[in-house]
Amino acid sequence: MTIDTDNLINSITSTFERMTYIDADDIPGIDLYMDQVTAFLDERLQKSVRNKTDERLMTKTMINNYAKNDVIPPPVKKKYTKEHILVLIMIFYFKSFLQINDIKELLDPLTESYFNNNSDYGLGNIYKEIFDKKGDELKDILKDVTDKYEASRTSFKDAPTDMREYLQLYDFICMLGCDVFVKKLLIEKIVDSIKNRKETGTNKYETRPDKAAVKAAGKESARESKKGKEDK
Repeated sequence: MTIDTDNLINSITSTFERMTYIDADDIPGIDLYMDQVTAFLDERLQKSVRNKTDERLMTKTMINNYAKNDVIPPPVKKKYTKEHILVLIMIFYFKSFLQINDIKELLDPLTESYFNNNSDYGLGNIYKEIFDKKGDELKDILKDVTDKYEASRTSFKDAPTDMREYLQLYDFICMLGCDVFVKKLLIEKIVDSIKNRKETGTNKYETRPDKAAVKAAGKESARESKKGKEDK
């Protein structure tokens, strides 16, 4: 992804026009080994990164850590399903602005309710509904970015000529940065509310009981049973 600062507005427009996402129907319907997963993601996500490098965008170490820390369900016999790839794509976008613990909080209800879901409604349906809207959303974002750029061109009119262009560009960056900061803060607040619901037992989004809570309840039940026998 490159931006031509000499012709910024045209460069921004062309960059948005080139932006794509992985269509759910383009994801292999067969289970893949790790090397196949990283190769597929690397090929399809290259247009979404700043600079193309020889390193994988999603490495084996990353994916192994996600599985180890329950961010994604573990592979079956070292193979990853289409649903694994859907979740990994979501992680790829989220990890640019969220910590991995926050990403886990967001994805847990999805993986618990819809991963390996044999019903007619699963992760594929969720992914499609979210990403099918991206075309219209990108148009709205492009308009907002263009408006901010035009506004920045009217700033610093009294600045020294040799610094005016830089100051206007800096103003443009600050406007974009403010937007990113506010939206990131909002997302973090929503994640915190989801986490709070889980911790207080009021999480209506969670469809399966918390493992730690079940284990603790089992121990408490065993203690009560033992105490009852002793009292007799």
